[in-house]
Amino acid sequence: MNNRVISGAADSGLDVAVLTKEWPPKIYGGAGVHVANLVPALEKIASSDKSIKRIGVHCFDGARSDAHGYQLEQSLSTLNPSIAALLIDAAMLPHLGAADIAHSHTWYANFAGDLAKRTFDIPHVITAHSLEPRRPWKAEQLGGGYQISCWIESTSYRRADAIIAVSDGMRDDLLNCYPFLDASRVCTIRNGIDSQKFSPTSSRDFLEKNSIEGSFALFVGRITRQKGLKHLLQAFKQVPKEIGLVIAAGNPDEPGVGREVEALINELRAERKNLWLFQEMLPHDELLQLLSAADLFVCPSIYEPLGIVNLEAMACGTAVVASAVGGIPEVVMHGVTGDLVPWSENHHDFESDLALTITSLMNDAPRRQRYAKAGRERVVREFGWDSVARSTISLYQSLLH
Repeated sequence: MNNRVISGAADSGLDVAVLTKEWPPKIYGGAGVHVANLVPALEKIASSDKSIKRIGVHCFDGARSDAHGYQLEQSLSTLNPSIAALLIDAAMLPHLGAADIAHSHTWYANFAGDLAKRTFDIPHVITAHSLEPRRPWKAEQLGGGYQISCWIESTSYRRADAIIAVSDGMRDDLLNCYPFLDASRVCTIRNGIDSQKFSPTSSRDFLEKNSIEGSFALFVGRITRQKGLKHLLQAFKQVPKEIGLVIAAGNPDEPGVGREVEALINELRAERKNLWLFQEMLPHDELLQLLSAADLFVCPSIYEPLGIVNLEAMACGTAVVASAVGGIPEVVMHGVTGDLVPWSENHHDFESDLALTITSLMNDAPRRQRYAKAGRERVVREFGWDSVARSTISLYQSLLH
């Protein structure tokens, strides 16, 4: 697949290589959502101001029509994901020689950016969506590969020309985890959201088809320890039974957390009928219906650099209850667009506080309505992708002048 040439762009514009594991339709996390929105936003600006000549997207999961896709031979499909990522990153390298900038996303693709910098002497920009040292539970998923993913991340960050943190909280984490970093190389450009794509809808056919009725709270996210679903399920044992819960979640990252979550769901279902589980990535229109119809969106993450999913809920006019970790307080303004619950290593305390906060807000419709209105207004005002793209282009230009 050839690079995406920006129509009418001048020859002097930048040639940017975007390196990512995720690219539509294979999107499963916030990093993938970010890249899928950032690239079109960059292209839109470049088509008018000629700042970018072309964007080449290099991604995992094989050939496709809109990007350079890479995939290992079938005989290598059983490799540890970390080793597989190294091999795919190496396969990207021969296709990066014409780029002026390499911009990588997550440790899966960071090594390709580092190789491009070393081989072709071009600047390497990293957007930090999460940090491996802050996710020790990944060892359950990657096994010994977790040591490799940590090495990839640390090595790539050490040599990167610039690192973009998606929140100020994430920037603090970066400098804490990697004290060798020069703070001047680390800047904050917060994630954005398409407030037209995510906006309130009155459609309810998905809810009616699945007999979702009554008041309910909503969780959307992967079944992984990071997202805190098991803490939400424990908390719901203390929430009045008339309050329902809808869970839209992908497959578990690893079997252990999957078994824990399944057992907790079965416990709750034994005492309440208003629990609905959708264990797949829902189509956009169905997700919109849930986000719009929910009385409350709950994000119980124990680690979250920003939390795009909170922006999506706010954009759909829904009040939020979230844990006060990472970059979440930069999105959810406590007492304005939602309520924040302090995280505690004492899980019982966190779960009790979460249950009390959910119950209090579910019983206060006027407050939920205020939060919903303020949340939508804040998303539209402060989190547009145009702003993210312009700040990113300015960073690119600063590295070449």
